[in-house]
Amino acid sequence: MTTPSDPVVAERRHLVNLAYRLLGSLTEAEDAVQETYARWYALTPAQRAAISSPGAWLTTVAGRLCLDVLGSARVRRERYVGEWLPEPLPDQPDPADRITLDESVSMAFLVALEAMTPAQRVALVLHDVFGYAFAEVAEITGRTPAACRELASAARRRIRAARPAAPAARQAGLVRDFKEAWAAGDIGALIGLLDPAATLTADGGGRVRAAIAPIEGGELVARYLAELAALGELTIEERAVNGLPGLVLRRGDELAAVYAFAFADDRITHVWAVRNPDKLGPWLG
Repeated sequence: MTTPSDPVVAERRHLVNLAYRLLGSLTEAEDAVQETYARWYALTPAQRAAISSPGAWLTTVAGRLCLDVLGSARVRRERYVGEWLPEPLPDQPDPADRITLDESVSMAFLVALEAMTPAQRVALVLHDVFGYAFAEVAEITGRTPAACRELASAARRRIRAARPAAPAARQAGLVRDFKEAWAAGDIGALIGLLDPAATLTADGGGRVRAAIAPIEGGELVARYLAELAALGELTIEERAVNGLPGLVLRRGDELAAVYAFAFADDRITHVWAVRNPDKLGPWLG
């Protein structure tokens, strides 16, 4: 029998944090962690006793499972209706299950990870976010440490543009101003808050109506949002989304979407609207 104080069970939070960053889906992350533990407890007591570092063993298995999931996810996402976005996370009240909400789970960071190969993604997250040596990354990916170093370097070049340029306090102010302009249907104010090259990407997953392709250009994004506001019964709430200022959209009592943002040069450069109900479960409580 295990208890929460069992050091193997205590690795769960670390594994979920790792798997969520690798997969961009809390559901898939929890499935991968559950399978990791199933494999641990399938070992005989003698086999478990022979493992000098259970934490390292669990991380290796979870990392390999995530690599497999990422490979199959690419195929599934090619068949996905519209744009695929990571699953957004609210603030989590239970510290035992909380994903650490830092820059490495921002929507901008996770979307940038989606553009990488599975191996690049794993190498970057393990080394740069969790501090694993390249020798340890090599054990998980089945590549040499030198190859993992190059994978992480290539991934790092891709991720630089995803880092927020505005300070946190200013981000909150921009989102608040955006909320007020949106609720008022003030297209001019929305255009002033959006970068001229701003993009809106929506994820309905074929379950609800959403823009199939990204909407590009600050003015087009503003007009699209103003049209949404004109439909009526719109309630917009300020909420932290993956640890950064965001918005939750409701129509009546129904949760309609979760919005996340990217910022640069005191403007909003990207709006991500997650509408797929399958990805909004954590927001319903």
